[in-house]
Amino acid sequence: MVAVRASDIRAAMARVAARLNERKDHLTELDQAVGDGDLGITAGKMAKALEDFAAGEAPDDNLGKLIFQAGMAVNRAASSTMGTLVATALMRAGKAVDGKAELTLDDVAAMARAADLGVQERGKAKPGDKTVIDALHPAADALETAVRDGDSLREAGDRALAAAREGLQATIPLRNKVGRAGWVGERTVGKIDPGCAAFVVILEGITGDRPG
Repeated sequence: MVAVRASDIRAAMARVAARLNERKDHLTELDQAVGDGDLGITAGKMAKALEDFAAGEAPDDNLGKLIFQAGMAVNRAASSTMGTLVATALMRAGKAVDGKAELTLDDVAAMARAADLGVQERGKAKPGDKTVIDALHPAADALETAVRDGDSLREAGDRALAAAREGLQATIPLRNKVGRAGWVGERTVGKIDPGCAAFVVILEGITGDRPG
């Protein structure tokens, strides 16, 4: 049975921080094409917050609280739209597993769905609006399917990442409907959504995978 412990979560946070730092220039380029170009700065701030938090003191006996507090750290460090959405995802995910000292794949899937719904509510977006949801929502779906199929944690992570990448690609022909990118309308058609790309980077860090 899958057993995710505090050390695994801290290691995942450190990997996410490293991936965000590696890809922050790329995220800036994507954001400059449709927005104000500050996503790379936000990525760096989120990376520093997660790196510091992973190395610090936190309640390892309550993984929900650990993840929730990581969200609060991100929120303090990066108050931009993307920082707020990532913080929301972490805090909602943490609430979904509050009190647990170990996590099963069912718990991981529950966290992903809670994060998905939380970000949809906070960002006032839905699948198809060409936002981070178009990567997050299919990733959550894929994890729930992996639970039903009895996958290993590695297999479930691979499926979630593949689904997120497919979701990202599917949005390219679309027009952004919400947020700052929505203001520029047709200019976003044929472009990669920066927030969607940022979530894929985060998921690459969580799973330990490299760019596809």
